[in-house]
Amino acid sequence: MLVDAIRAEGFRLSKNRTALFWSLAFVPILAVVIGAITNFVLKGSETKLLGDTKMPPELKEAFARGTLDMGHALVEGTAGLANPLVLLFVLIGAATIYAGDYRWETWRLISARNSRPNLLLGKLAVVAGLALAAMALMLAASLIENLIKAAVFERTLAFSMTGEMFGRFLGFTALSWLRIVQFTMMGMLAAVVTRSLLAALFVPLVVGVAQFFTPNPLMKMGVMPDAWLAVLVNPGAATDAVQAAIRGGEAAAALPDGLPLKAWVSVTLWTLLPLAGALAWFRRQDLSKE
Repeated sequence: MLVDAIRAEGFRLSKNRTALFWSLAFVPILAVVIGAITNFVLKGSETKLLGDTKMPPELKEAFARGTLDMGHALVEGTAGLANPLVLLFVLIGAATIYAGDYRWETWRLISARNSRPNLLLGKLAVVAGLALAAMALMLAASLIENLIKAAVFERTLAFSMTGEMFGRFLGFTALSWLRIVQFTMMGMLAAVVTRSLLAALFVPLVVGVAQFFTPNPLMKMGVMPDAWLAVLVNPGAATDAVQAAIRGGEAAAALPDGLPLKAWVSVTLWTLLPLAGALAWFRRQDLSKE
């Protein structure tokens, strides 16, 4: 049963403390440390920086003495949960889950106890849970960083959450989770096809870097950034477009007509097609030759 596969995969992951540390704890700890150092450095250079007339608006906001709205900080924190560092380090755990049985040659032992689709979907469910846990810790790190900022710059704290803000919070959270899971889908497909842990780790990274550089070559070919081809080959940019639509206001108004729909199609295809390919390949795979 699928529940048995999820429970077994989750138990095995719980024993892999190295993968859990790098996938869940490292980036939040790093974010808090860097955030704290940045705030203390800014505080120490406050007099000099305030005298600079060309100071960026972001720095001016950091030096503000007004109330720090933790509700607003919470919503904005969810918008950045699927940042490149989170994607990279969650991928470490995902690659371990997807390719671990090939590395340790244990497929033959567990494939007799459950169906192949259930075994692979069980791994996907655990990775989805891993993504949620990583997001929760990153959000906690963001709140801690804001508390440090409030203490350093002597700002009072408040919390407000309107219905519109709560809607954005839910939308950003769901989209960030989907983006992380979508990114790991390429790792699943690579693991099943190549039987390699390194391929499960590096194929998504290579594809992600290649997608980052696609807009300029496509522009030279006459393909505009909001064209179907440009959106379909770049799920990262598609996620940004969906996030702008969720944010609303000027960000949503600046989107070309039809772009949110194209973006949703792109993200959906990049999630479901690798999953379907991995399931189809795995069902036919000869696991006696690991």
